[in-house]
Parts: sequence; C-alpha cells; structure tokens
Amino acid sequence: MTGTDTRNWRGVAAEDKDELPEQVSFLLRARSRRLLADLLRPYRREIILLVAVIVVCNAATLAIPYLVKVGIDAGIPPMTSGEGPGTLVTVVVAVLAAAAIQAATRQVFLGKTGRIGQDILLELRRRVFAHFQRLSLSFHDGYTSGRVVSRLTSDIEAISEMLESGFDGLVTAVLTLVGTAVLLLFLNVKLGLAALLPLPFLLLFTGWFRRQSSITYRRTRETVALVIVHFVESMTGIRAVQAFRREPRNQEIFSRLNADYRDANVRGAHLIALFTPGVKLIGNVTVAAILLYGGWLAIGGEVTIGVLAAFLLYLRQFYEPMQEISQFYNTFQSAGAALEKLSGVLEERPAVPEPRDPVPLERPHGRVRFEAVEFSYLDGTPVLPRMDLTIPAGQSVALVGTTGAGKTTLAKLVARFYDPVAGRVLLDGVDLRDLGERSLRTAVVLVTQENFLFAGSIADNVRFGRPDATTAEVVEAVRAVGAHDFVSALPEGYETQVGKHGGRLSAGQRQLVAFARAFLADPAVLILDEATSSLDVPGERLVQRAMRTILADRTALIIAHRLSTVEIADRVLVMDGGRIVEDGPPDRLIEGAGRFAGLHRAWLDSISDLPNVPE
Repeated sequence: MTGTDTRNWRGVAAEDKDELPEQVSFLLRARSRRLLADLLRPYRREIILLVAVIVVCNAATLAIPYLVKVGIDAGIPPMTSGEGPGTLVTVVVAVLAAAAIQAATRQVFLGKTGRIGQDILLELRRRVFAHFQRLSLSFHDGYTSGRVVSRLTSDIEAISEMLESGFDGLVTAVLTLVGTAVLLLFLNVKLGLAALLPLPFLLLFTGWFRRQSSITYRRTRETVALVIVHFVESMTGIRAVQAFRREPRNQEIFSRLNADYRDANVRGAHLIALFTPGVKLIGNVTVAAILLYGGWLAIGGEVTIGVLAAFLLYLRQFYEPMQEISQFYNTFQSAGAALEKLSGVLEERPAVPEPRDPVPLERPHGRVRFEAVEFSYLDGTPVLPRMDLTIPAGQSVALVGTTGAGKTTLAKLVARFYDPVAGRVLLDGVDLRDLGERSLRTAVVLVTQENFLFAGSIADNVRFGRPDATTAEVVEAVRAVGAHDFVSALPEGYETQVGKHGGRLSAGQRQLVAFARAFLADPAVLILDEATSSLDVPGERLVQRAMRTILADRTALIIAHRLSTVEIADRVLVMDGGRIVEDGPPDRLIEGAGRFAGLHRAWLDSISDLPNVPE
C-alpha cells in the first residue's frame, strides 16, 4: 500500500503500520476524535456541569497560595504589633473553606466522570460487538479471532484507563496551568515573566515526547494484539498442537511475540523515564531561580515575603500538573492507539450491505435462480465465470465435484454470505440484495460440516435459530431428526451441557443437533455443506435418515463428497471450474458415461471392501 490516498487507509488498513505518513496520521486521529465526540455527545449537559464543577474546584485550589500570601503579609504584621490574630484567623478559616470546597467538588467530579466513563465503555463495547457481527465473512476471513478479542479486551481497557483517570488529570492540569500563569503575572509581572521563561523549552520537550510516544504506543497496541492472536489460535487448535507436537515451535513464536510486546513497553517506559524527570528538573531549576531572583527583589522592596511565598507555592502547582500531563500522555497515547483501531473497525462497511428499502418476503416458497452470475474472491481470478441456474421450489439438488469446483461458493451466494460480482441471485423472484437480513436468514439456513455448537444445553442449541421456541417444539424437532433417543439417554436429557464447541457429543450427535436446529428454524431453503463428510458409516446412515426428514417439502442444496448422500437428492449438478458440466436426476446420470457415473463407480469400488454395517 503506497501513497496517501485516503481510500487506501479506510477501516483497518493501517493496523499493521508502526509509522504512517503525516497526512494519514492526521486523518486517523480525526477519525478517532469523531468517534470519541460521538460517544460523548449524549452527555453534553453533564459535561458542561462537570466543567463548571472542576472550575470551582481549581479556583479553590488556586486560592490557597494567595490566601497564604494574604496571611503572611496582612495577618502576621498585626500580631507582631500587638493588634491580635483576627486577620490571620480569618485567613485560616478561608483556607479551610477553600479546602472543603475543593474536596466536595472533587468528589462530585470523580463520581460523575466515573459513571459517564462506564456508560461510554458500555456503549462502545455494544457498538463494536454489534458491528463485528454485521461485518461480512470476507472481513472475518482476513481478520483473525485474536484481533477481534484484542479489540474488545485490551483496547477497551486502554480507553477505560483514560476515561477513569486520564481526563481527570488532563482537565485539572490544564486549568491549573492556565490559572497559575495568570496569577503569577497578577502578583508580580517581573517575577511572573521570569517564572514563565522556561515554558517554551517545556513545550518543545512535550511536543517531542508526544511524537515519540505516538509511535511507541501504536507499536504497543499492535504487539499486544499479535500476542493475543497467537494465544487464541494456539488454544483454539490445542488438539492439533498436541497431536503434531507443535508446542516447542508455538512456544518459540509466542516468546518472540511476547518479547516484541515487552520491547514496545520498555520503549514507552524509557520515554516516560526521560520526560518525567526532565519536567521535574525544569521545574526545580525554575523554583531555585525564582527563589534567588525573588529574594533579591524582596531585599529591594519590590515584592513582599508573602508574594514570594505564594510564588513558590504556585510554581509547585504549575510544574506538578506537567507530571500529571506526562502520565496522561502515557495513558492517552495508549488509549489513542486503541481508539484508532476501534474506529477503524467501526469504519469498515459490510461487503454485503443491508438494503435501504428491503422488499418484504411474507411466505417464501424457495425458488432459487442464478442469472448470469459471476463471482471471484480475488480480482482477476474467477471462481464462477458465469452461472445460469434455476432450482424450483421444493427440489433437492446435490452439488458434486472436485475440491475448488465452486460448490461451496455457489451455496454461500445463495445464503448471501457474499454478493456476486455480476448478475443476480434471486429467491422467489426477488434479488437477494433487496431482501432484509431478517427475511433472508429466516428463509435460508446453512448447515456446515463444522456443525458449530455453542456453550449451553442441547435445548439451547436447538433453539439457536428460534429463541422463543417452546420445550415441546424443541422435543418435536429432535424427534423428527431421530435424535430423541440419544438425547433422552444423556444424564440430564435436553438440559445436558454440550461443552466447548459441543465437545461432549460425538460428531454424529453434533450433526443431529444441528439438523434439529435447522428443522426448528423451518427455512424455505436449506443448504447442507458436506454434512456427513466427517462421520463414520453408522453415523452417516443415522444422519442420512435425519436428512430425509428435514429435506421434505423444502428447497435444498446438498454439497457432498460422499455419493451416498447424493442418493436422496432429486437432481445432481456436477461442477468443474465454476461451471455446471452435468445436470440431471442421479439415477439417469449413473446410467450414463459422464463424470458422475465415473465418480459413482469409483465410490462403489472404494466401499466394496468395507464390512457390512447394520442399519
């Protein structure tokens, strides 16, 4: 990716880059600010109130050194002349009142900002999760699950830290800096200008730190994401890892990624180690210089001792916020990098967008038609060169062909996981791009060979497509696919927990639960993607009986490598290179001399040596 064309940097395109062109960095920061402003918009009135509260809090804080000056200059002299402590007592009461106001307003500010911060995080998590679910398969094919986890965990945590402590420190520091500078000049212009003389150097130092930390914390967010990606993938595939004795190599990779993450954090720590003592050094040198210069002015009678004391207290207040700002930069840069990545995810648009004016599909019948459909995953590499196909409602169609022939692609187009590059896919005469998401998912259901089960009970998984289904409807669906006996035999029956990814069930049992789920959803079009490919012969026969039940009275696309599954279909499409090369009923194709007949003979030969398995 080259150039600074903004179209090249939309969405998550910049995630893997540690350093970006200045123009691109500006655009990404603007995108992050828009997201933050959008999240803060519902709290505008409360934020205005909080600004007023923190102004009062800072005014009370800034009043204390001035009151000390008054106490020294106006309260102590009367006591030395025997007039009594009245003035000094009044000043002390005022100091205590200012301290009380500071404590009360600070409590209100922290309580309110804490609640607003958590509400913002709640909304941000909701948006990111919902958007990840809306994004198309083409996005998830290239964006690993580890990165998804990183966005919803470490990135959210970085923003949480900024909202909980960063903004508080920043607002307080800025108000303190501005207020202190004004009061220094108000107390004595000469001394005030001398005290502010190091400010340009401090601003240059702070600008250098901002630029360096921006690069560092971008690198930090990327390295922690890579650590999470590797961890999630290794634990998700732990069976393969252990089966192939991959542990040493995975440990080696993890150690390298972990070291990169450590190095990025060490770089950030080094920057803080330079910036924080640097600011403190500038502040201490300034205090020493003002003490010397102010003492000289006091000897000459140009300033009072009270003014000098107030100056020294104000200088402490002036440079201490710079320490807070340095800490805030640490938090802000980490959160800024996280916000940049989250705003990139939210900027991604689904490759399969929801139509603006969805066409209602009241009672789908299941007639599917491909009109001059062309499709490719990569530009210039067609998977379906041109497809014209009509599947009448209620017909079961088996898709047969070698790996890469286009069978699964055709099925994914019917399920609208992808849109064709050219042409149209229609359901009951309606272009799928004109159907609302809910209508389409109700009408078309895909059952894959992975038959993914979610943590929960068997009943929960059967209800997945229809959460409002009653227990009786769940039992009816399970009975219909022939799974009631095995479910009833389990220790807790329908409430038996299936475990992670359904690991407590066999492959055949998981497939039957997936079929029951599809039966309960009752779609007009059912797609079975190699539903028996991972089963043994007894499991395959059990599942085939269930398939006959769920395929009745509905349109079905059956993708199968095992030709025994094809026998239950009304029609067979043999595909090669994205084209249909044979089309007809299975019995007629078997009797011919075409590709399907050859595949069938090879299948018979492959099972001729297998022992008989009872039905």
